Amino acid sequence: MSIDREQTPLLELRGVSADYAASGRLLRRRPAAPAISGIDFEIHPGETLAFVGESGSGKSTTGRVVLRLLPVMAGSVHFAGRDLAEWGAKTPLEYRRQVQAVFQDPSASLNPRHLVASALEIPLRRHGVTDRRDIRMRIDRAFEMVGLDRDHIGRFPNELSGGQQQRVAIARALVLEPRLVVCDEAVSALDMSTQGQIINLLKELQEETGVAYLFIAHDLGLVRHIADRVGVMSQGRLVELAETDALFANPRDPYTRRLLDATPASSPDGRDDRRAQRIADRAGVAG
Repeated sequence: MSIDREQTPLLELRGVSADYAASGRLLRRRPAAPAISGIDFEIHPGETLAFVGESGSGKSTTGRVVLRLLPVMAGSVHFAGRDLAEWGAKTPLEYRRQVQAVFQDPSASLNPRHLVASALEIPLRRHGVTDRRDIRMRIDRAFEMVGLDRDHIGRFPNELSGGQQQRVAIARALVLEPRLVVCDEAVSALDMSTQGQIINLLKELQEETGVAYLFIAHDLGLVRHIADRVGVMSQGRLVELAETDALFANPRDPYTRRLLDATPASSPDGRDDRRAQRIADRAGVAG
C-alpha cells in the first residue's frame, strides 16, 4: 500500500516516557530509569510500523502506552491530530473503538465458557450496535474477512486450533472497524506455517481496509515481510528507525547490527551472506 507521508500522521509520539511504577499498578520502588524514555515516532494511515528488540527493551511498553493501558510520564501522544492528554486519565469509548489490539495468546482473552461469536458480539454491543441482525451481519463479515467458516461462530475456543483462535482475535479487533491495531507478539506463539498465514492475512486485511498496524515482535524475519518501517528498541529507547529495506541493508546502530547478525539463518552461511550483502549495499555494489 502506498503511504502518503505528507498527510497528518494517524499516531504521533514525541518525547514519550512511561513507567509501570508510575501507573500505581505495581507495588514496588520506582526504578532508576523509566521503562521507556524519549520515544519519538509516527504512524501514517495504512502503514505498518514494526518494533523489534530483546525482551525488556520497551517495545511492548510502548504498545501499552498507545493503547492507554499505561500513563505517559512525559512527552505527548497525538491521535488523528488530537492530544490525548486532553482526556486525562479516562479514555473515551471512541478511542477504544479506533485503536484495537491483538495479543500473543488468544486463548487467554477468549472466554472458554462462551461461544467465539460472543467475543465479537460483546464489543459491538458495548459500542452501541444493538440490532441483532446488524450484529450477526458484522460478525459474519468479520469471520469471512479472516478466513473462518460460519460454523466456527458456534464453536467454543477449545474446539479451535491456535491459528483459528488468533483469527478470531483478529476478527474481534477488526469488527469495530478501527484505524489502528497494535499487534503485540501476535504470531510468536504459532508454528511457522501458521505464522506465515497470519502475516499474509494481516497484509491482505490492510489492503482491504486501510488499517494501520503497530507490529511488535522479536522475529526480524517476520518483520521484514510485513513492515514498511522498523524501529529498533534497546533499554527503553528507540535507537534506530528506518525504512525496512534500508534498515536491513545498512543498519546504522551497533545494536541493530548485532540483532541482525544474531538472527537465525536458513543456511549455515546465511549470516556471512547477510554481512556481505550489507557491505555491498553500503558500497553501492549490486548483490
